[in-house]
Amino acid sequence: MLTVRLPENLEKRLNALALATKRPKSFYVREALERVIEDMEDAYLAETAYENFLKSGKSAKPLEQVERDLGLAD
Repeated sequence: MLTVRLPENLEKRLNALALATKRPKSFYVREALERVIEDMEDAYLAETAYENFLKSGKSAKPLEQVERDLGLAD
């Protein structure tokens, strides 16, 4: 169970949508979270990986070198 406080204008919009579509507000809250959470997870994981890379002291390779190493160069 989760309780969320919404700004008044957002709650009004959510209420109007739920009324117009005859679906519960929780349906739209779940839908919004499902659409956004994957992007948030990816961003967090990318940020963490980047910070770990910076801490490692390893040097970066140019994209062209990575493509050659992987056999993707033209």
